[in-house]
Amino acid sequence: MERDGERIEITISSRFENIELVQVIAEHLCENAGMDEDGSHWIGMAVREAVANAIKHGNKLDVKKKVNATFELNGHDLSITISDEGTGFDPEKVSDPLNPQNLMKTSGRGIFYMRTFMDQIRYSFVAGSGTSLVMTKNLAKGTGIASGKA
Repeated sequence: MERDGERIEITISSRFENIELVQVIAEHLCENAGMDEDGSHWIGMAVREAVANAIKHGNKLDVKKKVNATFELNGHDLSITISDEGTGFDPEKVSDPLNPQNLMKTSGRGIFYMRTFMDQIRYSFVAGSGTSLVMTKNLAKGTGIASGKA
């Protein structure tokens, strides 16, 4: 079943306990759009990592700052925007988690997961306005790991 024009927006405070709420919305939207459980789970994981990064690295755990999540479904194309109110960071400076010297590190995997599970990710930075991440996925492709990189 193809649905056009679905849009969901949610704003949360920068608390790790709010991450699951945004992840559940993503997975529910994907399943309602006809994506299988595995594909929905992996998209949910990408959203989880994006929101965690916005809370930790963007907003620096400041509960007064918000994280905004917008989900837009047009046909089989899903666009997810995660925005924070922080100072931002340079995703190109994040260490490659597959580099042998980084294999035991517990951080640096989020962007790798997002690039793996989604078709495309792109960042935009506005001084004083935070970071905005847009992730896209064609749900008709199923559970396959993204072929294109951001």
